[in-house]
Amino acid sequence: MLVHIDIKNFTVVKHVELSLQNGLTAITGETGAGKSIALDALGLCLGQRADTNIVRQGSQRAEIVAHFDVNKLEKVKAWLNEEMLSQEDNPDECFIRRVVSKEGRSKAFINGVAVTLSQVKALGSKLIHIHGQNDHHQFLKADNQLALLDGYAQHQSLLAQTKSAYAHYSEQSKTLKALQTAQQQRLDRVNLLQYQVDELNAFAMVEGEFEQLEIDFKKLNSIQELIQVAEKSCYVLKDDDDSNALSLLNTALKGIQDNLDTDPELNASYELLQSAVIQVQEAYTELSHYQSGLETDPEQLQAIEERYATALELSRKHGTSPEKLHQVHSELANEFTQLQNDEASLSLLEQSCADSLAGYRKKAYALFESRQTAAEKLSKEIAQSIQQMNLPHAVVNTQILHNDKDKPHGLGNDEIQILVSVNPGQAPDVMERVVSGGELARIGLAIQVIRSRDYSIPTMVFDEVDTGISGQTASIVGKLLNKLGAQSQVICVTHLPQVAAQGHHQLFVTKLTDGITTETKVLRLTKEERVNEIARLLAGDELTDTAIANAKDLLKL
Repeated sequence: MLVHIDIKNFTVVKHVELSLQNGLTAITGETGAGKSIALDALGLCLGQRADTNIVRQGSQRAEIVAHFDVNKLEKVKAWLNEEMLSQEDNPDECFIRRVVSKEGRSKAFINGVAVTLSQVKALGSKLIHIHGQNDHHQFLKADNQLALLDGYAQHQSLLAQTKSAYAHYSEQSKTLKALQTAQQQRLDRVNLLQYQVDELNAFAMVEGEFEQLEIDFKKLNSIQELIQVAEKSCYVLKDDDDSNALSLLNTALKGIQDNLDTDPELNASYELLQSAVIQVQEAYTELSHYQSGLETDPEQLQAIEERYATALELSRKHGTSPEKLHQVHSELANEFTQLQNDEASLSLLEQSCADSLAGYRKKAYALFESRQTAAEKLSKEIAQSIQQMNLPHAVVNTQILHNDKDKPHGLGNDEIQILVSVNPGQAPDVMERVVSGGELARIGLAIQVIRSRDYSIPTMVFDEVDTGISGQTASIVGKLLNKLGAQSQVICVTHLPQVAAQGHHQLFVTKLTDGITTETKVLRLTKEERVNEIARLLAGDELTDTAIANAKDLLKL
């Protein structure tokens, strides 16, 4: 519950401190005194948008601090712990502070820690619900009516399941649509790749093959020249009967050998010549084998020439070098396989998408059934509540229309209409057609009371929700708020004595001026002061004995 609020330099408020209690607190005051200022300040503290004109003239900044007792609010304490904003030394208390400079800069704090406005709003929604003067008009909108019904039904699990099923279907549907949109392009690409891959499969070049083709091509193309080179070399080395390198080396070797005993220094030369003779002999043997292995094969040469030329042609076609043709072949084959898989996946995805849609429809229908059950109960409860507010013939009928052929939505496929009749013989219809402003205000109040109970909001704030009602109806509304205040904290700005008299506590708002500046004050009224204030509300500024007697009667004094 809200324990205390401290307001500084907010519009015409210089400094106001309010200590609040459980039960119904009625706020009254003269017209124009600023009865709603405290509520506006509270709304700002809880995350509402800040304007520069909210800062009191002559001040540097406005500051509002709200103090809450969260001892029994387990969801609030869990949220604070999750956000690491709980006070370790006193987890049962929570302070929200909002500061707005005259330049419009805004800062927010929870338990002294700087936070974002979204965090303040998230916490504020768990602590207080503020119902403004015209907020009952929100229940004319279908989306707000649906939110009301879902809150009343308390089927968060069904909502979460429907949203999850919708998200799954939506993701698959987008993927399927993308595949279907690109299907023709994909088919064209598959046909092209089919031709290219078949051509490369037939050629079947392997890694390193082109390099070997170049070597073989050059060799076969120069085979005659290589044979001649080998023959000539063998002739020079050994086959020339008149003079060859081997015989000359042997002659020199024999001459040195004959003189080794004469001069030992010839040993080194002798060994080198021996090595030379051996190497020449080996070279001759290798060249002989090489020569015998060289054969002219026109068919082989033609085959290599053709494959070499084909490799060059294919590499030009695919914009690559012949050495990388095998790599291009592999990449195209992989792409071809992937696109074929995509075609198969398209069929599977179509079935999967259909299954996801069926799953979503099932969850949405379960949500619809839950809404139908809740709608009947909600209609009866709203009708009973507004019947007590001097609308004895009121009838409420909440219709839920389910369309399982409609486009999926995260909140299901239901349309809601709250139909109302307040006069005998009048057929139920949408509210804006059959109820007056005062009647709508009563319906809105009934809904707010029901919603506050279902949402377990500890503090309810009503800003002149009794506008458009009077007399017996005002008394009934006051009793309703009093009853609501018995189970939670209720703060109500009112101009009706019947409502104010039902308050467990009463605050009076007054405006003071010295001709230069204006300041709003909020006073807590004693029993005697309450009598005078209720009498003023009954009779105007002139307090008569009759008005005072009526005030005491309303206050049951």
